[in-house]
Amino acid sequence: MSNDRLSIDRDGPRRRLARIGVGTVVALACSGPACAGDATVQPCLASPVPATGAVVAIGGALRYDNALVWSRLVALAGGPGARFVVLATASENPERSAALAVAALEAHGARAEPLPVAPHLENVDLQQATRDPQLIARVAAARGVFFTGGAQERIVDTLQPGGRATPLLEAIRDVLARGGVIAGTSAGAAVLSRVMFRDATDVLAVMKGALRDGREVDCGLGFVGPDVFVDQHFLARGRLGRMLPLMQARGLLVGLGVEEDSAAILRGGQVEVVGAGGALFVDLAHATTDAQLGAFNIAGVRLTYLGDGDRLDLRTRALSPAALRARGTRVEPGATGFAPYLEERPFLMDVLADGAVLRGMTYALDGPSAEVRGLAFDARPEAAAPRNLGFEFRFSRVPGTSGWFSSALGGEAYTIENVRLDVVPVKVAEPLYRAWSP
Repeated sequence: MSNDRLSIDRDGPRRRLARIGVGTVVALACSGPACAGDATVQPCLASPVPATGAVVAIGGALRYDNALVWSRLVALAGGPGARFVVLATASENPERSAALAVAALEAHGARAEPLPVAPHLENVDLQQATRDPQLIARVAAARGVFFTGGAQERIVDTLQPGGRATPLLEAIRDVLARGGVIAGTSAGAAVLSRVMFRDATDVLAVMKGALRDGREVDCGLGFVGPDVFVDQHFLARGRLGRMLPLMQARGLLVGLGVEEDSAAILRGGQVEVVGAGGALFVDLAHATTDAQLGAFNIAGVRLTYLGDGDRLDLRTRALSPAALRARGTRVEPGATGFAPYLEERPFLMDVLADGAVLRGMTYALDGPSAEVRGLAFDARPEAAAPRNLGFEFRFSRVPGTSGWFSSALGGEAYTIENVRLDVVPVKVAEPLYRAWSP
């Protein structure tokens, strides 16, 4: 979130994001109600907290019969008998959400209990609950904390009102520092970063500049460290379009977009993906932007798609594919004799549609053209101004683009490394189309 991580090239209109490392978990304290912001807003303050545990970001829509994810949570917390507390703080129906999560954890060997801390629970004084010694003691006795989905602003407003950590939040942080597990799905994943989207469902509006502090953007709880940004429901809802402007504006170089019914486990500077939906690693270490274009743009983003079992070192960017894909076909477009497997030359009319980003990456890796293009545009009458502003996405294979492919499980499963992405603003015709006349 802090702009001190953004270096400006004062010799020209292009600016480059400086490389930063992936550090420790942070404790946050805001200087005012608005935590994130541009150069005129004080950033969140971060103080390092040593962490030896695991943070698990789940992309939402987590099935209660997803044994891969639930059993892994229990294993990370110590195995059968591990104690979890469940916070359904974000939920519209916290009793039901907490009960379902408790049942799923216990079905895989954990001892779990709900923690009654949620705005939508009747007869609960949140200020008192977040300071209640008995509730804090229950957290202190746990090896895992699980946040359900809902609305992420309810979590930060409850546990970190005004940007100040409550005693309950400090106890949760201590679980991680002692080697435990902090996990969250959907809204529960959104709060894991030190910067988060508070309420930004209109992706194109964000691309057009809607990044207001306390509205679209807020401070998260900072469990994943100061330099990593996490988003959820990522490919299904086209959220790469909102991640890039926020990362660029806040000087964040490492983004992790987790897909639905899948988890990204962050521990010891590495990320491991569990679940068929996968996760997208977004690297802005060498990205640039051109101020003269007058709208959001970015060049030189590197995208890596991680599937189930894949691992990535966040410091070195070294990728270790899952054994299943490592035993499959190595895809190296730069190798002598490379023959693309895919034949189509697609243009992605809605590049932010469900799965379209992954399709663009896949064809850039293993298709007949070295570049795949797509359009992001909102044609609705109520679209954010300017209505004729759209964005062209260009996915390119470059030196270092490679991947692995396997059909062992019946589908076409790719791990894709280092596809370049450039995004440029374009003017779309108004009206976009007219009645046909021969």
